[in-house]
Amino acid sequence: MRNAGGTDIAIDDTVRRRPRTARRIATCAALALSAILFYAWYGNRHDYFDLHIYYDAMTWWADGHELYDYARPDEIQGALYFTYTPFAALLMLPMAAVPFPVVAVALTAVTVALLVWTTYRIHRDARPAAGRAASWWLTGAAVPLLLVIEPIRENLTLGQINILLVAMVLFDFCHAVPRGRAYAGIGIGIAAAIKLVPAIFIVYLAVTRRWRPFAVSAATAAGATGLAAAVAPGESWFYWTTAFWDTSRVGHTFYTANQSINGLLSRVTAPEPPSRLLWAALAATVAVIGLRRAVRAHRGGHDLLGVTLVGLTAGLVSPITWPHHVYWFVPALILLAEHAHAVAGWRRRLLRGGLVASYGVLFWGVVSFVTWGSREAEPATEPRDFLLRNSLVLGSFLLLVSLPVPAARPAAGDRSPAPDRTPRSPAR
Repeated sequence: MRNAGGTDIAIDDTVRRRPRTARRIATCAALALSAILFYAWYGNRHDYFDLHIYYDAMTWWADGHELYDYARPDEIQGALYFTYTPFAALLMLPMAAVPFPVVAVALTAVTVALLVWTTYRIHRDARPAAGRAASWWLTGAAVPLLLVIEPIRENLTLGQINILLVAMVLFDFCHAVPRGRAYAGIGIGIAAAIKLVPAIFIVYLAVTRRWRPFAVSAATAAGATGLAAAVAPGESWFYWTTAFWDTSRVGHTFYTANQSINGLLSRVTAPEPPSRLLWAALAATVAVIGLRRAVRAHRGGHDLLGVTLVGLTAGLVSPITWPHHVYWFVPALILLAEHAHAVAGWRRRLLRGGLVASYGVLFWGVVSFVTWGSREAEPATEPRDFLLRNSLVLGSFLLLVSLPVPAARPAAGDRSPAPDRTPRSPAR
């Protein structure tokens, strides 16, 4: 009941919130503890293998050797080289002056922090009416669950930088672009200059006719690449004329961890390479499907969905896509959960079942708990092996073609087919 001053209502609201807050805290704490216990058992199985390549390549280069001559032996895939762009090498070079343990701890901390931030941003954009407080609670529950799936496990235990690139892309699409900032596109451009795959998001800006951030991202990528060419001309020439085109420098394409269309085809024909014409045709078809669905999502006011579809497309069409590259399962599952929340009946049950199944596939992965050994070089034609060794690429394609594209969001006062601004409700 309400008294003259309205105190009773305030007290009642506080009393009602306390049990809910306590349950949320208990849930987040239990999930966090589960993730900690999982890693106490799982350990760092890769011992920062990829980070060692970056670090050792930088010290090798700093000692006067040719950057792209450095190779680290691997018992499964042979010699593995430094494969990032010369611009990425310039950014990494300062690590040669820092002890490796410091670099490893810093990268792990930054990766986890950016996973928290990107998860929060995804929740805010997926359900803008929920408010900041609800988004933080959802983030607190989601992050421990995400830490234990294979794409994130591989990022952490290999010492990969992919979450940093994802954060640059999401900063632009979730913050700078919708607010019309002059610097919108810089994050995408820098990510594309570090690693070519994020350049597909520059294409996405073009096909959705966001010309200013498109120009900024393209100019940033070109400028960063030009800067690297001016500072390290020899390395730049070798990279763009030789190393970039040589997929053998990153390992066998039939290796189970390669979860791209090219990897799937390579495992069917292993140890012989698949038809390049067939791969090109399939990759082009998937690229068209993915970009068309992404444009449709953007025109309906669902740009996060569009970005997610583009990210899934990139992983499928790239010649090499390791599990740590397929981050875009994360927003896909969050968007799928939001859609399941918005529907009822059998559709909700079907979507929730698909959500649980997808999470199970991501947790199990393709290389974490099964050692394929000599079967790596054998054709994966038996149904069981084919499914187990291609689960992430098949899941990526299934999500690409089946993620629901909801009806257009109303945008008051804006009749443009591709609204960049999403209304935000006040924080609660």
